Amino acid sequence: MTDAAAFDVAVSLAALYIHPVKSCGGSAADDALLIETGLEFDRAWMVVDAQGRFVTQRRLPRMALIQPTLNALDMVLRAPGMLALPVPLGEVGAAVRVTVWNDEVAAYDMGDAAAQWFSDFLGQALRLVRFDPAQKRLASAQWTGEIAAEAAFSDEYPLLVTSQASLDELNRRMEANGDAPVTMQRFRPNLVLDGLDAHGEDHLDEVRFDTAEGPVRLKLVKPCARCSIPDVDPLTAETGHAVGDALAAYRADARLNGALTFGMNAVIVEGFDCTLRPGLVGGATYRFD
Repeated sequence: MTDAAAFDVAVSLAALYIHPVKSCGGSAADDALLIETGLEFDRAWMVVDAQGRFVTQRRLPRMALIQPTLNALDMVLRAPGMLALPVPLGEVGAAVRVTVWNDEVAAYDMGDAAAQWFSDFLGQALRLVRFDPAQKRLASAQWTGEIAAEAAFSDEYPLLVTSQASLDELNRRMEANGDAPVTMQRFRPNLVLDGLDAHGEDHLDEVRFDTAEGPVRLKLVKPCARCSIPDVDPLTAETGHAVGDALAAYRADARLNGALTFGMNAVIVEGFDCTLRPGLVGGATYRFD
């Protein structure tokens, strides 16, 4: 990258989100520890069917209504009409093999009580598993280059970065179409940035923050292609098409053969064991390929 092809801008961390169970509800976090697979506890658990294959809101939209809450000693699962279920953070069950997309990975079964809870709420035989941290599940080197980026049960990359300006632009278009605005929950990011133009994250090379524990450097490597999940209402689990329709009008991405994109997948260059907090002010480098 030459000086003529890049310039820096100031950014701030507007929000952090952690989604403990893949495709279930997420929560804004006051702080989050950066570990090898992304934010600690993000997508650390996953729901699988009888064949050990992952299930998501694409197939079971009611997963959006399951709200995990992380505490010091456990993760508490809540859903409409269900008793709260605590899942201890320090306990796992039998070692199993499960499939997420095309990857077969090592995991731990979380027991019959959790399996029954998910099966009852979602109406089919399911089990809850936890990612085995000894497993090295690597993102595609086609996009990460020389960085060996690890992920837990996220689709492939350790972090997803969006911007508030991007959501504002989408909502402007949705309201012009006569549709209600949506929240950032629809897009399930980890980091939301302020200080960018709409979809400015598409053109960032790195984002940098200084934390109490040291510097953090994140490299944005691949646009995030969107499926039907942004059209699942996180409060009701009702499905629609307004978000996809709005994105189709302006977010077809040539880098992914015309897929609709929103946000950027990111990998960690530096900053393991550092704590991120909303309000951090940092810098970002634009790239123009």
